[in-house]
Amino acid sequence: MRVSIANGMIVDPVNRVERPGDVAIDGEHIVAAGQLPAGFKPDRTIDASGLVVAPGFVDLAARLREPGFEYKATLASELHAAVAGGITTLVCPPDTDPPLDEPGLVEMLKRRAANLSLAHVHPLGALTAKLEGERLAELNVLAEAGCVAFSQGDVPLVDTLLLWRALQYAATFKFGVWLRPQDSFLAKNGVAHDGEVATRLGLPGIPTIAETIAITTILRLVRESGARVHICRISSAESVQLIREAKQAGLSITCDVAIHHLHCTDADIGFFDSHFHVVPPFRTQRDREVLCAALADGTIDALCSDHTPVDEDAKQIPFGESEPGATGLELLLPLTLKWAKESKLSMSQALAAITSAPARLLGLDAGTLSPAARADICVFDPEAMVRITPQSLRSQGKNTPFLGCELAGTVRYTLVNGAVVYSGR
Repeated sequence: MRVSIANGMIVDPVNRVERPGDVAIDGEHIVAAGQLPAGFKPDRTIDASGLVVAPGFVDLAARLREPGFEYKATLASELHAAVAGGITTLVCPPDTDPPLDEPGLVEMLKRRAANLSLAHVHPLGALTAKLEGERLAELNVLAEAGCVAFSQGDVPLVDTLLLWRALQYAATFKFGVWLRPQDSFLAKNGVAHDGEVATRLGLPGIPTIAETIAITTILRLVRESGARVHICRISSAESVQLIREAKQAGLSITCDVAIHHLHCTDADIGFFDSHFHVVPPFRTQRDREVLCAALADGTIDALCSDHTPVDEDAKQIPFGESEPGATGLELLLPLTLKWAKESKLSMSQALAAITSAPARLLGLDAGTLSPAARADICVFDPEAMVRITPQSLRSQGKNTPFLGCELAGTVRYTLVNGAVVYSGR
């Protein structure tokens, strides 16, 4: 089928394009972005007047809750939420039940996702068997099954020797390893940033050094092993400085930040609002400002939603007993635009953080409107306001710190492989 997206503002960070024009699609691929080719006769025309036409978003962290946690969310519910948020490619962590440590589980997940014909799903394989941190999983077999990298998810790997061996093995086969930095002993039983707010509220804290000590260890092991490591969801100014220095030293390191960490601080916990219970915890205003600036200057490579749907019962209990996590698939665009506006960045600079940058990190043919690229496209209204309510969210998880907020940025159409999979008009 031939489709044209007409009269939109084309924004393609890869090609440094930010200008009015049309996009031509033939089958699953883009034919042209700018002017329609001579003789191109579309079967369908989408009027994008007043709208932005951008590559589909690439999300580096989205828990789909299958297998094992279907009472929190299902693959279908979360992939529908993803395309409603303009996300056409996403990475899911391995901490399911059972964990993604066997090729059959990985193949089943990919097959079920493909059958839904919504967003592209790329699993992370378990770094250790059953995520127990006692022996390495069968990384080669998992890679053949379709895992794009390997991770422990949010499960700590306390055995530093095993982590070193894992990085040596990964370096040998050029596998990527994704690690969330947190010293499990320093963070033990903590639920909030170890600061004035947690002290006043009587909440057990997680100090910044729980993150920075873990990052320091990872960086030393990367230097010794030569492995390619992605550090997931950093949350502090000190972490930014460590990563900046490591990059300047030539280490093969990348990192991301969760979108909600660019907008919230520990002060927002207020009177024990469990919607602000996330991992890693929200830290200080200074940390938030440094994270925003580091994303803008490229020290932080990409944004992610860190989508973690949680059932209502697990949030409607005291803060310290609640389950951490925030839903984020449908908020990735408006919160990215909010960060960009506050940081005085162009639309192209803003969208790079959720399109070309994460696609490049994954080594995927995504995040661009280049001719011959896969026609994964988001068409959105950057000015249209949306009020965040449980009813407005298609995700099965309604847990977000932004309930009640009005945000600019509404997705009108999402195309995957050239097919319209979401229409919000």
